[in-house]
Amino acid sequence: MPMTFRIGDLARCTRTNPPTIRYYEEIGLLPPADRRDGGQRCYGEEDRRRLTFIRQCREFGFPIDQVRSLVALTQDSDRSCMEARAIAVDHLGAVRDKIAELRKLQSNLADFVRRCDAACAGGPGPDCTILHDMAEPVAGASRSPEREQRQ
Repeated sequence: MPMTFRIGDLARCTRTNPPTIRYYEEIGLLPPADRRDGGQRCYGEEDRRRLTFIRQCREFGFPIDQVRSLVALTQDSDRSCMEARAIAVDHLGAVRDKIAELRKLQSNLADFVRRCDAACAGGPGPDCTILHDMAEPVAGASRSPEREQRQ
């Protein structure tokens, strides 16, 4: 008899929580689970492998739409490995952009702290240079309007 998992068991062995598993079913990343008597979800080994794959993709930071594309590639032998490579290259570019953005952020925050240390460390809060600096545009800071809307 093939191995089956209840949702809690599947969650434990894939290090995923049950609401996330349900969400992945809802958006079609996982196929709908079979149901036992009483409506309890029942998953098989293929579901475990697919969920592990999805989790690995998410740990690498792939957005859901790219995970969906990668999952589709695992299901279609007529499609090329180069499609997976293209998705990975695209994501690598996004990761590099994010690292550059985080380096700018680190530099700006370090400047805020240095100015605070030099000008007002320990003084009254309203006089803090960090608070004043946060009300001014930061040179070199780049926030796209679409990114601002998401936050």
